[in-house]
Amino acid sequence: MTPTTPSPARFIDAATGVAVGPQIGDASQPATWIQSLPFYYGWINVVMAAIAMTATLPSRTHGLGLITVPLLKDLQMSETLFTSINFVSCLLGALFSLPVGYLIDRYGVRVVLTAVSVCFGTVVLGMATVTGPLTLLLALTLIRGFGQSALSIVSTAIVGKWFNQRMGTAMGVYAVLLSLGFIGTIVGVGAAAEAYGWREAWNGCGIFLLVGLAPLGWLLVRSTPEACGLRGDEKVLALEHTTSVTVATTLDYTYQQALATPAFWVFACGTSMFNFVWSAITLLNQSVLMERGFSEDVTKVSLALLVPGGLLANIVCGAMARRTNLGRMLGSGLFLLCLALAFFPHITTKAQLWTYSSTMGVIGGIITVAHFAVWRSFFGASHLGRISGPAQLLSVLFSATGPLFAAYCRQITGSYEAGFYFMSGAVGALALMALVVKTPPELRHPQDAEA
Repeated sequence: MTPTTPSPARFIDAATGVAVGPQIGDASQPATWIQSLPFYYGWINVVMAAIAMTATLPSRTHGLGLITVPLLKDLQMSETLFTSINFVSCLLGALFSLPVGYLIDRYGVRVVLTAVSVCFGTVVLGMATVTGPLTLLLALTLIRGFGQSALSIVSTAIVGKWFNQRMGTAMGVYAVLLSLGFIGTIVGVGAAAEAYGWREAWNGCGIFLLVGLAPLGWLLVRSTPEACGLRGDEKVLALEHTTSVTVATTLDYTYQQALATPAFWVFACGTSMFNFVWSAITLLNQSVLMERGFSEDVTKVSLALLVPGGLLANIVCGAMARRTNLGRMLGSGLFLLCLALAFFPHITTKAQLWTYSSTMGVIGGIITVAHFAVWRSFFGASHLGRISGPAQLLSVLFSATGPLFAAYCRQITGSYEAGFYFMSGAVGALALMALVVKTPPELRHPQDAEA
C-alpha cells in the first residue's frame, strides 16, 4: 500500500472547547499576513458582514420610507399604486433567495459578495433614473432581489462560515454593529434626501456599493478559515477511535436534511412572523399610534426607544447563545411579543407607550440573535447558503404581507385592534412550538485524522 501523510493533529482546548491545532499547509512556508495576525480573522469578516447588511438599506422598507414622499411627488404617483408596486417587487425579489444560497456554497462568500454588490449598486443607480410605474417596478424588483434577499443571505453566511463555537458572541457583535450602522445610514441618507433630493441620495448609495463595498469585500472577506490556512472555530462533536487514527467529527447537514427537520420550519416561520409584525407596525407606525390618540412627535420618540432595548438584548443574548437552547431563546422572544401585541390596544398613556416600545426593542434583539445564530449552530457550514435561502424567502414574503394585512384589517373593521389580537394569537402559537421543538440530532462529518 502507498503510505499516506497524516493530517496535522487536532486538539481540543480545555478552556474554550474550540478545536485548535497547527496551521494548515506546508510548515516550511512562511506564514501569510492573515496567519500572522494576533487575533482570529473571523472578526474582520464580522465587521464586513455588518457593513454589507447595513448597505441593504435602499432595499429595506425603512430605507424606501425615507424617499417615499418625494418619490411619489416626483413621479406623480398615488400611494395605492406605489404600495402595490412595492408588494409585487417584494414577492418577485424574494425568489433571488434560492439561487444565491447555492452560489455561496459553490463559489464562496467572497466572490458572491463582490458580484452581488456590483449588481445591487448598478440597479440602485438605475432606480435614480426611473420615470414611471413600469420602470419603478423593474428597479424595485431588482433592488429587493439583490439587496433584501441576496445581500442579506451573503451577509449572514459570511459570519456563519467562520464561527460555530463562538457563534453567539459573533452574532451579538454583528447585531450591535448592524443596529449602529442602520442608525447612521438612516440619518445620513434621510438628511441627503431632504437636502439634495431622493435621486441624488440614491446615487450616493449606488456609488458606495460599487466603489466601496464591492472592492472592500474582495480585499478583506475570505470564504472560510481553511481557505486562509487557518483552523476554524469548529465545534467538535466527538473523537472516534480506530486502530490507527483518531477522527474528529463535526455537525454537517445537507440542504434536504435540514429542510426535513421540524426545527428548520419552526425557526423560519417564527422569525418570519416577527418580521410580519415588525414591518406592519413600523411602516404604519404613525397611523397606528394616531389611532390610539398620540401625536406625530410621540410616534418619533416611540421609534427611537426601539434602539436601546435592541442593542442591550443583542449583547446579552449574544453572550448567552452558546450556553442557551436557541429554541427557548426564540420561544421567549415570541412569547414576549405575544403579550406586547395583546397589550397594545389598551395603551392610553405615554408611559405605557414608552414601556411597549422599549419592550419591542428588546424582543427584536432577542429574535434577531436567535435568527442569525441558528442556521450554522443547528445545521453546519457546508450547505449554509442553500439552507439560509428558503428561510430568507419566507422572511421577505412575511415582511411584504404584514403591512397589507394591517391596512386591510383597518379597512374591514375600522380599526387596527383586531389585527393586533390576531397577530398576538399567531405569535403565541409559534412561541409554544419554539419552546418545545427539539434541536436537530447531530449528523457526523469526518474532519482531521491523527495518526
